[in-house]
Amino acid sequence: MDASKRTTLKKMALLGCTASVINHVPYVFARKKTSLRVLGTHVTLQPAIRQQAMQDLGIDLIFQPLGSAAVLQKGSMNPGSFDIYEQWSNSINILWNAGTIQPIEKKKLTYFNEINSLTKTGKLTKNANIGAGDAPYKLLNVQPNGTLSEQESDHISFLPYVHNVDSFGYNTQHIPSGTAYQSESWSWLLNKEFAGKVGIVNAPTIGLFDLALAAQSKGFIQFNDIGAISRSELDRLFAILLDFKRQGHFSGFWNSVPESIDFMKSNRVHIESMFSPAVSALNSQNMNIRFAAPKEGYRGWHGVMCLSANTKGSIKDAAYDYMNWWLSGWPGAFIARQGYYISNPQRSKALLSPEEWDFWYEGKPARKSLLNTEGDVAITKNQTRNGGSYNKRFSNVAVWNTVMPTYEYSLQKWFELISR
Repeated sequence: MDASKRTTLKKMALLGCTASVINHVPYVFARKKTSLRVLGTHVTLQPAIRQQAMQDLGIDLIFQPLGSAAVLQKGSMNPGSFDIYEQWSNSINILWNAGTIQPIEKKKLTYFNEINSLTKTGKLTKNANIGAGDAPYKLLNVQPNGTLSEQESDHISFLPYVHNVDSFGYNTQHIPSGTAYQSESWSWLLNKEFAGKVGIVNAPTIGLFDLALAAQSKGFIQFNDIGAISRSELDRLFAILLDFKRQGHFSGFWNSVPESIDFMKSNRVHIESMFSPAVSALNSQNMNIRFAAPKEGYRGWHGVMCLSANTKGSIKDAAYDYMNWWLSGWPGAFIARQGYYISNPQRSKALLSPEEWDFWYEGKPARKSLLNTEGDVAITKNQTRNGGSYNKRFSNVAVWNTVMPTYEYSLQKWFELISR
């Protein structure tokens, strides 16, 4: 390992320390009763998912949910600590360059041909905006020379599965509702009137873009390419953000979905970076949290499921069974009720009611109240999903969660921001 890589991993370890504070037919049984260790975040490592998968597959699943930065730090430094890695596509370059994940054989993926065009071509519709940065299709295919690109091959670096577009959520009890794609804006995160009530996700490849979009929208800075911010642009951006931090603008930097829920529920924040399950959970508790559809476009993310470089034998067989299970229908329907999408949605459609499909995927008003995964009413009759349909939302991606060429430097600047 060269000096540059060691330096990067040391920094990630340091950041990881701060983040750790962050009806259906049974599927084919795994070939051998075994234990499968899955490292990831609370987004997908949910108890209900674990129980259903173990029931369907006949394997013992050991879920290891951590905050975003801690997951990436552990995944990139210790491939012996997990069998499957679940997070987002912005982690792929780091994991691949660190040698902690191995290529996945497409021929062993039962439903690969059903996966839609988002991760194969970058677009769901002809006129969609691909978005700046690490659009997942650029990182999918493993080439014979060991590089990653959009050129189709027999091996892939990750299984494309859960995905969504993110923005920020805000409490309409304190902040009047805006209009999707018109008045709602990333700039709100830096509005002076919200000082002391703003929360940001503590992840340098995610939260950084929330704040970069906010600063650019405010007119404080203009990036040449927001998906590849230069060192000098980072210096200027973080000078702005540190000034806001000194003035007490940020209430905190959250590390996990449960923590983001606590931030909003306790009234610690009125507006914050948010993921869809957190918004759903709070709305089911009678808090009116609106998930913004920013006029500048969303920050896109795509879930990745990867094989540890150390995974082999019967455990590797079980890992492929688990990957195939995720695209078999039930999981996609389950996560749809949290506002997430699956890469082969037609297989899950039969397991969703027509009302659920129309609301979550088509962007139509709910024809009746809809339940979340806990069995609580999360969507009331006639409610419409802010941001519209699946295709509409993914036609408006401003930037993807990304590991930029200046990643090491951005990591340093991020740590300075959260630690001061």
